[in-house]
Amino acid sequence: MSVNSLSGRFLILTTVFVMLAEVLIFVPSVARFREDYLALRLEKAQIASLALLANDMIDARLETELLENAGVFNVVLRRDEARQLVLSSEIPAPVSATYDLRDPPALVLIRDAMLRLLTPGNQVIRVLGNPVREAGLLIEVTMESGPLRAEMIDYGLRILVLSAMISAVTALLLFLAVRRFLVHPIKRVVRAMMSYAEAPEDARRIIQPSASVQELRDAETALAAMQTQLSGALRQKERLAQLGGAVAKISHDLRNILTTAQLFGDRLEASEDPLVKRSAPKLVNSISRAVNLCESTLAFGKAEEPPPVLDRVILANLVGDVVEAERLASGEHDVSFSEDVPATMVVRADPEQLYRVIGNLLRNARQAIIGTGEAGEIAVQAVETDTEWTIRVRDTGPGLPPKARDHLYQPFQGGSRKGGFGLGLAIAAELVRGHGGRLELEGSGPDGTTFAIRLPKVVMELDAAAE
Repeated sequence: MSVNSLSGRFLILTTVFVMLAEVLIFVPSVARFREDYLALRLEKAQIASLALLANDMIDARLETELLENAGVFNVVLRRDEARQLVLSSEIPAPVSATYDLRDPPALVLIRDAMLRLLTPGNQVIRVLGNPVREAGLLIEVTMESGPLRAEMIDYGLRILVLSAMISAVTALLLFLAVRRFLVHPIKRVVRAMMSYAEAPEDARRIIQPSASVQELRDAETALAAMQTQLSGALRQKERLAQLGGAVAKISHDLRNILTTAQLFGDRLEASEDPLVKRSAPKLVNSISRAVNLCESTLAFGKAEEPPPVLDRVILANLVGDVVEAERLASGEHDVSFSEDVPATMVVRADPEQLYRVIGNLLRNARQAIIGTGEAGEIAVQAVETDTEWTIRVRDTGPGLPPKARDHLYQPFQGGSRKGGFGLGLAIAAELVRGHGGRLELEGSGPDGTTFAIRLPKVVMELDAAAE
């Protein structure tokens, strides 16, 4: 624990303030002890004087013993307006101070007590007080200050030791309470920020407000909103950066495509050649490719994928919907589909985004098979373990070319078919990362291609995410 840490500084401040409170208690306690000590001496002196008054025939030895027992040099009683020296002995030094205990102010008692503690040596002092049980108007004694100061020091040391123990226990309890209710939640927020910084695209790392302290919960709520906005901004920035890097290539390809269309257009306008009918479809195809390229580019550049809204999804139903749509899209082409998904399997995912991921993989597989002009099959299989769900999409297509494998998830570079732009896999991989999972190419060759979608079962803990 560092002194610069919140816990360390709180422990120091707690100890200081508790000790300050104990000092404020210590000073009046010592003053009260001094008052009680002097009052006890007055009471003992009064008892000794009453013994003498009861028997005037007391010898000097007994008088000395009474004075020593009372701890004083002499006793003066004022009774019936007469001042009488009851007991007396030799005083070793002049009286240095007089203290009146007849209803003194609290500040005077505290001042006299502190001065006595700070004054070393043994002096003779006079103490005035009221006799107990109304046994006179006034009692006055002279006594030594040394024993009083020694008793006060002994009492003060005991108070200080007890105060130190109370301070230590109080500081420890407060320290543990603050660590439990403040420091730990703050550290959780810090771990959430560090975890999010490692993978801003992972929606599982956006903090979920759970603090019981209202101020901390408000901070967590604000942090979650900021992380959500930042994730969207980062995705948009990444897409715009990728789009900017591809502008030169797109412009070159678009210029070539439009040049071809322009040549065919000029031929249509300037010639009555019978080949016009055969040229017209080429012109239409060229323009269509240009339009598709522009639409895909604009769609990718302005799209902003929201964080996934995780829900429990019956996977068999979702896969069935995707397969049915692709089966209709295949039309008259000889493409068959098979599903091997347990009817009871439920995954935690965003249903719309998972539909798009599986749909992109099936669409790529269908287009690859159709491009060969031969019959083919697409199979979807799902299995689960204790830690993750795995969805595999296999096809019997021609496999991915080397260029596509080298730039598999890079937009505008990973296209595997003629006229493709490589956006499908890039979008699918991004959506899977948003679920905390990964999209893997398990194999690709002349016999076909297999992709695997791996989704984690357990939401990542902050401690694990920060490692």
